[in-house]
Amino acid sequence: MADKMATRQAYGNTLAVLGSKDENIVVLDADLSGSTMTKVFAKEFPERFFNIGIAEQNLYGIAAGMAISGKTVFASTFAMFATGRAFEIIRNSIGYTGANVKICATHAGVTVGEDGGSHQAIEDIALMRSIPGMTVINPSDGVSAAKLIEEAAAIAGPVYVRLGRAAVPILYSEDSDFQIGKAITLREGSDFTVIAAGIMVNEALLAAETLSQQGLSIRVLDMHTIKPIDEEAILKAASETKGIVTAEEHTVIGGLGSAVAEVTAKGHPVPMEFIGIKDVFGQSGKPDELLKAYNLTAEDIVFAVGKLKR
Repeated sequence: MADKMATRQAYGNTLAVLGSKDENIVVLDADLSGSTMTKVFAKEFPERFFNIGIAEQNLYGIAAGMAISGKTVFASTFAMFATGRAFEIIRNSIGYTGANVKICATHAGVTVGEDGGSHQAIEDIALMRSIPGMTVINPSDGVSAAKLIEEAAAIAGPVYVRLGRAAVPILYSEDSDFQIGKAITLREGSDFTVIAAGIMVNEALLAAETLSQQGLSIRVLDMHTIKPIDEEAILKAASETKGIVTAEEHTVIGGLGSAVAEVTAKGHPVPMEFIGIKDVFGQSGKPDELLKAYNLTAEDIVFAVGKLKR
């Protein structure tokens, strides 16, 4: 197993496997198949791959029509163009109709890097979770991406899957089980809980190890499904630990942190801290530099737990 893999690469590989098992699957892309990795499927099944061109609204309109006609549709482009430019089409043609379209958007978050703020989707989870009936998934590594895309293919209705550009550490073994809507406890703890999604899951594990050396027992949850969120796991953490830190490569407005706070506010209020992007746009830079600039590191999680401790 590779030590690192981009979740977009796992997506491409998994599409090809799914395509070999189900002839009803079709894949659409907006002239970015080399980047979104749908090219893997296109090479194996060219008759079921459609390059719509640089026309993202058209991409998702066609995807909706094909899904309503009975196909299982995977439609990909960069997260900024999917959730930003095509939002109204996704809302009305896919969400409103409950179309069986899997919106697998790559290059999300600030780790897009040098492409800069115009291409760094940091609002996509907030936009997608606001659409009624939309399932929202943010895998943390290549294994979870593959498993959750398989799960997404198996359920009816619209799904948004957030995928990244950069290679990230492999956290799971190939025999790990994933279920949409069920968080995974990667580390048990009794003092505080860190609930993370996407690339921040690895940072949460690193922070938990550092904090253990300070005598703190930290629970780490991989909240790979933002919607429907695992309320049971959140309330269990809220009742069994002294506070919760959420960590996401996304704006703190409307994303994972907001979703967790909505659960704790009505079910079991606890002190919380929120690691995420603080109401600003992204900028051009190296991914690691940007994570530090936006306080999206293990050290920032450690600091946030320290604030709860005080």
